[in-house]
Amino acid sequence: MMMKMKTPESLMESESERMVGTGDPAVHDGSIIIIMFMFIFIMANLIITIFIVLAAFVGGASELAFLKEPSDVIAVRDRPLLLDCEVEGEGPISVTWRRNGVPVATGVRATVLANGTLLIRNFSKRRESNETDAGEYDCAAQNRYGMLISRKARVQLASLPKFLSHPESVVVDEGGVARLTCQVNGIPEANITWQRDRRPLSHEDARYTLLPNGVLQITGVRQADSGAYRCVAANIANTRYSHEAQLSVTVAGSRIYREPVILSGPQNLTITVHQTAILECIATGNPRPIVSWSRLDGRSIGVEGIQVLGTGNLMISDASLQHSGVYVCSANRPGSRARRTALGRLVVQAPPEFVQWPQSASRPAGGSAVFSCTAQGVPEPHLIWLKNGKILTPGGNVKLTNNNTTLAITRITPEDEAIYQCIAENSAGTNQASARLAISQGAEPPEAPAGLKATPLSANGLQLTWEQPPEHVSQHIIGYVLHIRRLGEPDSQELQEAVSKSTFQHEFSNLEAATTYSIYLKAYSPLGASQQSHTIIATTLGGVPATPSFFTRVLNQTAMQVYWELPSKPGKVEGFRLLYQGVSHPDLQGQETFPGHINTHTISHLEPAAVYELQLLAFNGNGESPPTRRLVSLAEEDAAAAAAGGPTCNCDQGVEGSMPGLLIGIHTGLACILFCLLFLMLGYRHSLLCRKSGSWEAPEALRPRTPKHSQTPESLELTSQRQDSAPAPVMVMVEPSPPVRQGTGTG
Repeated sequence: MMMKMKTPESLMESESERMVGTGDPAVHDGSIIIIMFMFIFIMANLIITIFIVLAAFVGGASELAFLKEPSDVIAVRDRPLLLDCEVEGEGPISVTWRRNGVPVATGVRATVLANGTLLIRNFSKRRESNETDAGEYDCAAQNRYGMLISRKARVQLASLPKFLSHPESVVVDEGGVARLTCQVNGIPEANITWQRDRRPLSHEDARYTLLPNGVLQITGVRQADSGAYRCVAANIANTRYSHEAQLSVTVAGSRIYREPVILSGPQNLTITVHQTAILECIATGNPRPIVSWSRLDGRSIGVEGIQVLGTGNLMISDASLQHSGVYVCSANRPGSRARRTALGRLVVQAPPEFVQWPQSASRPAGGSAVFSCTAQGVPEPHLIWLKNGKILTPGGNVKLTNNNTTLAITRITPEDEAIYQCIAENSAGTNQASARLAISQGAEPPEAPAGLKATPLSANGLQLTWEQPPEHVSQHIIGYVLHIRRLGEPDSQELQEAVSKSTFQHEFSNLEAATTYSIYLKAYSPLGASQQSHTIIATTLGGVPATPSFFTRVLNQTAMQVYWELPSKPGKVEGFRLLYQGVSHPDLQGQETFPGHINTHTISHLEPAAVYELQLLAFNGNGESPPTRRLVSLAEEDAAAAAAGGPTCNCDQGVEGSMPGLLIGIHTGLACILFCLLFLMLGYRHSLLCRKSGSWEAPEALRPRTPKHSQTPESLELTSQRQDSAPAPVMVMVEPSPPVRQGTGTG
């Protein structure tokens, strides 16, 4: 009988159905009591849920959290600057600002607005004192529960200093390649354009390639390209002009052959994700070389976001971490294998992102709390912890482990109640996550019930008992829930039974006979469920398991594999026990015990070429089944015969074998001789009758029969079919050997 799994809610319905269908007043009254208890239990769970939601709401409202944090910004001299800092939480909340770790003085120049935003009315840099408003800013929000520090925002003053390098004059053959460059470091990065003879250079000519880093490339140079070139750099701070450089174009005579030459190859470059990378590669030669790109690690560069500028410059838009690597620029001469290469490394960095955030916790005084914080980024982020805005120093009851990813606080005191922050930093940026540690005033969920025991009552019932908890514990318990399932079934198939808080025993009925069950118990309070009790195994009455059948396979002269069949239903067997012993050497023995879901085992390190007696039995809580016995020979010839798929008659093997092996050989030989004699007699009888009548039917007494005690389902079915069909000639029936069945478990 299949056991129907029930939840506490579905139990109420089933009990109601039983009440309607019975006329027994006692059963009727018991059903009403169970229904009333289930109603109380459901209402208690509803109250617990509301309590938890309200607690989470109140706790969440008291915590501080940033709605907006300051971000990196570039400020312009003598102009106002706004830095965002919006916080939510229980008021009153005070917001203060720091620059490079020093509090920002508020007054005429700087003011904190009502929403926490910092306003600097006139961003400046004083040349005489070299003082500046630039730096790293963060805001601190505080209420009665603690302090929270925002991420650091880098504020830079817009500037455009003098050129680091100016373009240089160059002489180029007509039809060749010209390259002019200038360099300037601006904040923000300057937009660089070019002029020829003080006039803007045309962008419509495909021969001109302007790279953002200040490089001008001209391919297929003509006489009209001659002139004075200069670059113009501009940003929000200023505009600057470089020195002029003269481009001279010489008239080419007969074009002679020139090997490919890379005038400028890719430079090592470091950027942040989502930025654009430009790797330069310009080559010259006669004939004009073909420029191609590849990765040194052999991976494909891809096509999404990839573009070629001019005749060979590689531009990667919206760069990701997968774009990091060494890029190879190759200049190949058409029609040959002659080529030149240049390498450049691209490093794509990523600011920290949290994989695991610390979670707020409420613990009683003297308890423990663990906060976990894991961040990823390129390069690997460095983690530091803050307590109410100040760097946390481990020591005493505070420990930082696992490369600062785990914060453990033991023996909690009121001084440990604070807001803790995990700060992740690398060269690409910073990030922060926070959690609050509060000291809880109420009791914790109850302890796990103890002393759970099971006693079989009948073939269909079990009685469960457990210890009564102390008075200070039981007064907070609102009930118990028992969890039961057949051994080997998944957890989703378990049955749950609710029990009153004043009851410390319960009877399960309508269970299956001779079936093993797994049972545990939980206690419930308004704060939630306890940990589960220890799990017990119990078996209903009804007898021991059926005798298991097993099969063997000889692997080599010192090892064999044993297979056995599992019951069709879970819970019918608690486990199996396998015993083996040498026939000639009884001291060679062993015993193995397996759980009920295992159905194969390999026995190794046995005596070479010996004969062993194997016994397999199944057991449950009621006892052990009768064992199944089998003799197995590890002789090399027996293994070969087993591999060939059939028994053989080896009359010469008995000289070296043991006594049981000799007896087996004699019995097999006699069976072969009797079989041959029977075959000859039947053949002679058949030929004699054929001479008389041409056809005949074998007398019933001479038809071979399978003894009833040894008939297999196959032989019974074959005999039945032959009785229903027309008479057939005499046939010799050989009872098939049982096939070796492959197991699925492991020993």
